[in-house]
Amino acid sequence: MRQSIFSQRGVSLVEVLVTMVILAIGLLGVMGLQARLQESEMETYQRSQALILLEDMAQRLAANRNAAASYVTGGANPVGAGMSCQSTTTTQRDRDLKEWCEELQGAAETLGASGSRVGAMLGGRGCVESLGSNQYLITVAWQGLAPLTAPPAGAACGRNSYDSAGSSCTGDRCRRVVTTLVRIAPL
Repeated sequence: MRQSIFSQRGVSLVEVLVTMVILAIGLLGVMGLQARLQESEMETYQRSQALILLEDMAQRLAANRNAAASYVTGGANPVGAGMSCQSTTTTQRDRDLKEWCEELQGAAETLGASGSRVGAMLGGRGCVESLGSNQYLITVAWQGLAPLTAPPAGAACGRNSYDSAGSSCTGDRCRRVVTTLVRIAPL
């Protein structure tokens, strides 16, 4: 059998270039997926930290039930990021609010020699609101990484504190909140 002059011998440069373009697009897709996974992991970490701090304050409030009304901060006066934590610790309520404030600021974990607090959510804030009839709404709010639907209007803690001019974080779409209701039975 006689071979033709035009028979193919190896791979052409066009085929190599097409293969490289397909691989580049695939790798870009994998990199985008990795970035989304890291963002999702951080959001999950922040939510778990918020739930831990929420439960912490619920337990503190229930343990000091006789002074529960004095824990009320209101939705407009949160404790945590950007706030000065209480300095007096004469009562159990003072100690509880001071410790909760510091935990919301990330005091549980510090970064190296600088001592920067990194152990909580981004911009963590906490509120205790009275709903009457010995019921208290405890809320933890923090800065999310990407805009979502804004929290319900009833969750006032940290409202409008996480909006950034010129970004997609407007209308409280980057504010995340978790809440719990604590009922104190009259004795």
